[in-house]
Amino acid sequence: MTNRPEGLRARYLAAFPKTLDALPGAELGWLRSLRESALARFADLDLPEPRVEDWKYTNLRPLKASDLAVPANDSASADAPSGLPRFGDGARLVFVNGRLDAAASSPALPAGARLLSLGAALAETPDLLESDLGRLVPWQGEGVLALNTAFMRDGYVLAIDPGVEIETPIEIVFHGGAASHAAWHVRNVIRLGEGARATVIESHVGAPDAAYFSNPVTEIFAGPSSALRHYRIQDESIKAQHLAHVAAELAEKADMESFVLTLGAALSRNEIRVAIEGHHVECKLNGIYLQRGTQHSDNTTVIDHKVGDGRADEVYKGVLDDRASGVFQGRFIVREDAQKTDANQQSRAILLSPKARADAKPELEIFADDVKCSHGATIGELDEEPLFYLRARGIDTDTARALLVEAFLRDAIEKITCEPVREAFGKRVEDWIRAEKEGS
Repeated sequence: MTNRPEGLRARYLAAFPKTLDALPGAELGWLRSLRESALARFADLDLPEPRVEDWKYTNLRPLKASDLAVPANDSASADAPSGLPRFGDGARLVFVNGRLDAAASSPALPAGARLLSLGAALAETPDLLESDLGRLVPWQGEGVLALNTAFMRDGYVLAIDPGVEIETPIEIVFHGGAASHAAWHVRNVIRLGEGARATVIESHVGAPDAAYFSNPVTEIFAGPSSALRHYRIQDESIKAQHLAHVAAELAEKADMESFVLTLGAALSRNEIRVAIEGHHVECKLNGIYLQRGTQHSDNTTVIDHKVGDGRADEVYKGVLDDRASGVFQGRFIVREDAQKTDANQQSRAILLSPKARADAKPELEIFADDVKCSHGATIGELDEEPLFYLRARGIDTDTARALLVEAFLRDAIEKITCEPVREAFGKRVEDWIRAEKEGS
């Protein structure tokens, strides 16, 4: 009889007492209490199973039974490899296996703005985080978030004073290069003062054969009349597990644009929850997910309109081949006092293989009567009529399919307002389509 490794939960619970004093901010009573409370919730909740409604399409049982290392033994320091993504010459932080690589980073920003690691922020300016760290993230009700809150070790903190505008995109790179099964739980915080403006680009990438679990959580506090463009590319190792959560709070007249390009990981989830707390807010959540083989991508979003006169637009598109699977769950909540809300949601997925699968679950919860809300979801194969049209003009089948997929995704890419990101993401989409054509 062989001895099976104990489950992930048991190993994390056993490691916590030995790890707590080594985590950043161990001397801060409020943070220690937060971590201990989060661990207790993780002990109760464990990682979610498909019987939990929000996770009904994504099965984490293999992760729960995996032999991933716990933080006492993971995230060993390593040097950043060459060839990491670069979008310009602005401020940049690089994390390798969940730890800051200071030598590869250049965090300098103009006066009135600070970019530093979570560890540095807790050591140098803990007051910056005490009132808000963990406030937007519902860790009390979800095991993945409770696990991150208990074991968050590093990440980035971006704080911009009122009226300060950062013209050049700020880049954050998370690289997974662990040779053995490892896990890291980074926590990021973005705070924009009134009228502040910034563009943040996150790249989540990994060594091709690295097997690891990346569990990043980002909290965004956007002050009145602030503007944030938040772009993420998830191109992790094909053996990785990536569960990302973004929670945002938008004050009056705030403007948030989000775009997520999902390419990598064996299993990934991109969850975004936005609370609209002020009038005349603009919120745009868009994304593309491209999956092949046996990859699985879950895209779950919630926009909660707590007050009125706000606008939300959301477009997610997916292309799935082989036995890949994709999920879109999008929910708009319009509270009773959120009159004059304008919210539009669209989800479309194309299946390139009869064995591929897509699930869509659009939801509207409307408690106000003077609103304009819509949603639509379609799942299907490539349209045979334009395919026949292209074939009739001498274009081979593989090229015709590639042209139609590119046309299907083009309008989503065009929603990216930052030109360097639009070009870079567009190139990655083209590369994926080209590889798809060559492999067919």
